[in-house]
Amino acid sequence: MLPAVRTGTGTGAPVRSHRTFGYRVPVPATVLILCTGNAARSVMAGAMLGSAPLPVVTAGTHVIEGQPMSRRTRAALEAVGHNADGHRSHQLTEADVDDAVLVLAMAAEHVAYIRRRHPGAAHRTASLRRLVRDLPPGPGPLADRLAALDLAEVEVGSWEDVEDPAGGDDADYVSCAEELAALCAGLLPLLD
Repeated sequence: MLPAVRTGTGTGAPVRSHRTFGYRVPVPATVLILCTGNAARSVMAGAMLGSAPLPVVTAGTHVIEGQPMSRRTRAALEAVGHNADGHRSHQLTEADVDDAVLVLAMAAEHVAYIRRRHPGAAHRTASLRRLVRDLPPGPGPLADRLAALDLAEVEVGSWEDVEDPAGGDDADYVSCAEELAALCAGLLPLLD
């Protein structure tokens, strides 16, 4: 497979196309949701943002590839009316970052990770909390509204973290799911 080529759609949403055996296969821009293990927070937020106008991909910065979600994550999602059946953990790749019109981080450490490892994506990387607070609503393209936030330069703080429930009990997972449900409900209309 040859390297991907960035093209435009005329709708303001970038599209990547991969060359396979001489044919171009378009890959739409995605919302990439990032946490550490791709086992709880990003899985939950991915399920909650499943109705977003762009495809949603979840990944982690330090993942054991291909692991199913825990029973606690599954139960917490069910408690707030969502599911992520079939989820398998996924380690963040360069292609994931390249395909993303938005990298949605669960904590300041994930924003810092992208700035350090994928500096070309810093301008489209932000925490969920920051976007809910700062992203202006449409009608402009999402990429333009993100650019107006100057995300590569903003100081990231601990107030942006969604607490990782890993190692906690069932109630910690449900609390995280409830927090994410409220944040994702605030973000969904801003993604249009």
